[in-house]
Amino acid sequence: MVSAAESVHIIVRGRVQGVGFRYFTKQRADAYNLIGFVRNLTDGNVEVVAQGPQKSLDNLIVDLKSGPPGSVVSDCVVNWRPAIHRVQGFAIKF
Repeated sequence: MVSAAESVHIIVRGRVQGVGFRYFTKQRADAYNLIGFVRNLTDGNVEVVAQGPQKSLDNLIVDLKSGPPGSVVSDCVVNWRPAIHRVQGFAIKF
């Protein structure tokens, strides 16, 4: 289990569904040893909740703003909050 110092809630807007965005997010979150989840929203956006060290979360946000090939990110709405929940791993929710 990761000792999470910070938590971030991110809504990624643009062409972010049907382009492998959730898998890209999980790959990056795993590389930074973050915990949390990613899921598609019914409005066409992607939601990301991640916990971990500040620097790792900052790196994830930079990656999400670029996205995987085929995606077009128009906006990332980032809301920081204290880490409260302890979960294991980083999951793709369907």
